[in-house]
Amino acid sequence: MLILGGGFAGLFTALYLSDLECPLPVTLIDRNPRFIFKPLLYELLSHEVDVDVAWPHYEELLSDRDVTYVKGSIGSIDLQAQQVELESGLSYGYRYLVIALGDIAAYFNVPGAEDHAFTFRTAEDALNLGKHLRQTLQQAVQTEVAEQRQALLTTAIVGAGPSGVELAATLADLLPAWYETLGGNPQEIRVVLLQRSSDILQGVVGVGLQETAEKALNKRRIPVELRLNSTVQVVEPDSLTYCQADTETSLAASTIVWTAGSATHPLIEALPIPEMHCDPRGRPYLTSALQLIGLPNVFAGGDCAVNVHAPQPATAQVAYQQGRAIAQNIMALIENRSPEPADVKLRGNLIKLGMEESTVEILKKVKISGHIGHLIRQAAYLNLLPTPARNLKLSSEWITDELFEQFLGV
Repeated sequence: MLILGGGFAGLFTALYLSDLECPLPVTLIDRNPRFIFKPLLYELLSHEVDVDVAWPHYEELLSDRDVTYVKGSIGSIDLQAQQVELESGLSYGYRYLVIALGDIAAYFNVPGAEDHAFTFRTAEDALNLGKHLRQTLQQAVQTEVAEQRQALLTTAIVGAGPSGVELAATLADLLPAWYETLGGNPQEIRVVLLQRSSDILQGVVGVGLQETAEKALNKRRIPVELRLNSTVQVVEPDSLTYCQADTETSLAASTIVWTAGSATHPLIEALPIPEMHCDPRGRPYLTSALQLIGLPNVFAGGDCAVNVHAPQPATAQVAYQQGRAIAQNIMALIENRSPEPADVKLRGNLIKLGMEESTVEILKKVKISGHIGHLIRQAAYLNLLPTPARNLKLSSEWITDELFEQFLGV
């Protein structure tokens, strides 16, 4: 029993297989020694949560589970021979395979984007970005030339999907506070969010949440400057050029973050899957039970595949439910039962809109914003944390108590 990738789908498949007392040895392979809790990367950047909460070790997470963790980079997947080879030369056979490799950043052939822009996909990304920002703020305090100082104090974020919006909102609160403690003028901080289309969060949330998010961006300590219908042409070490309404504009910015999209993982693209069984991005279509078409012993979840029967956004809440469904269906096959369609429900949207502020939309009916929304978001993610070694339940209970106090006065 082999699981490739330790993101939400892969890790929760392993955890649920352990809970279900899978009779086969379960091996989880990931090139990183730590699980990346992506929804909390913003809190990691802002120091609202500890490193060990947002970035726990797999060995710790699996310490009381009958799951073997292997640190390694996957070199190839042979579906016919049922073999997975690591770049180290080690090879693993499997009876059942779960592919949960996620995706990679997409740069859309924009010159300089990959070389000169930060990404915000991993804990290392968050920590490196935070270190860089603190260094540029320190430089800015010591820079007397106004034009040079302004470039140091400008952050450009390319892509206004959930990652771009949440990061822009966080930095628009965080950077002024950091700069002020250094003796700088927080009003000099600029956070610019660029988006190719005419809307933020396009295709992710409804118009109501888009409007809520846009208002929240404007209400940050430093209002986020939105550049809609703006296509980035080139990225350089300390600037970028974008085109808006046929006009090219250069923006001097010492910090450029690329959150503009994702591409299919190369290992997924290399799989011998017929084109008709893949979406336009090259991701394989899955059966309703999350199996690869024609390969009933191979499952997939997370960002790297598409359930054509019930497409869902690539979010943590979807991926962990897929992990549960995959584990249940593997157990069904082991016990000579038929696998069942995955019961995956998107219960709502949780979007961070600044320091201690979020908006939460539950079942497209109830929308809660502000500090209460922040508390609900934190409670939801803390309850999701697969962390037996730390008593994070206490944190969740504290948040729940505060919610009851604010809502009910008890």
